[in-house]
This record gives sequence, C-alpha cells and structure tokens, in this order.
Amino acid sequence: MGYEIERKFLIHKMPEDLNKYPFYLIEQVYLTTEPTIRVRREDNSYYMTYKGGGGLKHEEYNLPLTKDAYETLKSKADGNVITKKRYLIPYEPYTIELDLFDPPFAPLVLAEVEFPTEEEARDFNVPDWFEKDVTDDRRYYNSYMSFAPVNG
Repeated sequence: MGYEIERKFLIHKMPEDLNKYPFYLIEQVYLTTEPTIRVRREDNSYYMTYKGGGGLKHEEYNLPLTKDAYETLKSKADGNVITKKRYLIPYEPYTIELDLFDPPFAPLVLAEVEFPTEEEARDFNVPDWFEKDVTDDRRYYNSYMSFAPVNG
C-alpha cells in the first residue's frame, strides 16, 4: 500500500533566485473527489492518481498513461483544469515543491514537503519564507480547488 506524508504551506515571500531551480509544468483534472482520482500531465509524462483521504498522511497510487489516454480522460472531467509551475527546491534532506498556480487560481503559491515518516513531518524546521501551515485546510487541496467556484 502506498502512502504519502506531506505538509502544505502558504508562503509570505518568494525564495531568492527561484529561476535557478528545476521546474516542470503541470496540468491536472479530477474525475472524482470521493475517492480522489485525478489525471495529470507533468511536462511530457502522463498518469492517473488515486488518493485516499487527505491531511498529513494519505494513500496514493500512480498509474502511467499514454498521451491519448490522458486526453480522453481529461475530456471526461468536470470542474476546473488546474495548471501550475512546480519548482523543486532542495532543503536538505527534503525537497520543497513550490507551486505557482495559473489563472483562475493565481496568485496562489503553495509549498509542499514530503516526508518519509510522520515524526519527521511533525519535527520539520520550517524555512523563514514559509507562512501558514495549511495541511489540514481543504481549501488548499487541489481536489477541492478543481470543483470550487472561481472568480473571473
């Protein structure tokens, strides 16, 4: 059984020299949110993800897709298409995934950090540019945003 242990944060300032870090472009849609099933494109890779629950620790399984399968499943999704640029910022021994959302969710920026254990997640020393921990706030779950009303 696959599990993901992660914390999610709002930030109060962008890290310095952001453009020196690797990034990829993400587009994703949700087929259902209970259970959570999404299809995602990361640059030229495609996959379907099942996620159970939410919060700090939850089940997660990824299955590879072809581009054609992704496009077919994407066309069946309702709700908002979420697009974002994800920077990968080393913060030893972890990697901060910094998501800069495109409209209609811009200027939202979220930082996520994955951990091997719940203890490490709880003991995480937060960088000074992080602001509020929103791990348990469903408004910042992409699955919630996919069906939330948006302005504009």
